[in-house]
Amino acid sequence: MKTSAIRMIVFDMAGTVVNEHNVVYKTLKKALGKGGYHFSLEEVLSSAGGKEKSQAINDLIHQSESPGGLSGSEVYRIFLNQLDEAYARQEVTSYPGVEALLRRLRDRNIKITLNTGYNRNTATQLLEKMNWQPGREYDLLVTADDVANSRPAPDMIFLAMEKLGIESASAVAKVGDSVIDIEEGQVAGCGVTVGVTTGAHAREELKKVEPTYILDSLENLDELLLKQKEVNS
Repeated sequence: MKTSAIRMIVFDMAGTVVNEHNVVYKTLKKALGKGGYHFSLEEVLSSAGGKEKSQAINDLIHQSESPGGLSGSEVYRIFLNQLDEAYARQEVTSYPGVEALLRRLRDRNIKITLNTGYNRNTATQLLEKMNWQPGREYDLLVTADDVANSRPAPDMIFLAMEKLGIESASAVAKVGDSVIDIEEGQVAGCGVTVGVTTGAHAREELKKVEPTYILDSLENLDELLLKQKEVNS
C-alpha cells in the first residue's frame, strides 16, 4: 500500500522530543507509594508509558497487590503537586538534534503537532522551561485535557488534523516512545508510525506492536521520511 506524502507529524512529548529524565514516571511511582501502592520504576514505565496520567494511576491501582488506602483521584492530586515541585527543580531539554529536525521539517511545510498524556498545565510548563514557542518549534499542542478519550483512542490526532487542515490520516506520521503512542497512530490510520527508544519502552516492547520504524534517535527522521516518499512515488 502506498503512503501519502507526510504533511503532519504528531510527536509525543516526554521521552520522545523532551528529555525530562523520566521525572514524570519517577514522580508517579512516588505518588503511588504515598497512596500505599508499591511498584518498581520499570513496572510504572511499562504500564503507564504514554497514557493520560489519571488513567495510568487507576490502571496501576487495579493491578496492585498492595492494599493501598488512597483513591486514584487522591493519588493523582499528590502526583500533580509533586510534579510541579519536581519540574521547578528539573532541567528539561530536547534530545540531541531534535530542534534542528523540527526546523527542517517546518521548512518543508510539514506541520508539527505535539501531543501528550499530560494535562495542559504540565505540558505548557515543560514547553516554557525549554523556551519552545508555537510557530517556531511547533504548530500545535494537543493534550489529554483537549479530548474526551485518551490514548490509544485517536482523538488527539483527529483534533490536530482538524485544526491544521489535514484531511487524510495517511498523510500523518505519529512518533512516540511508548507502545500506546504507536497504537494511537495505528488506530487513527496514520500512514507512518515511528517508535523511538529514548523513553518509556525498549526496542523489544516497541517491536510487539509493529511500528513502521523503530529508531534510537530522531536526528535523521526527515531523511527517512524523504526516502519513503521516493519509494512510494
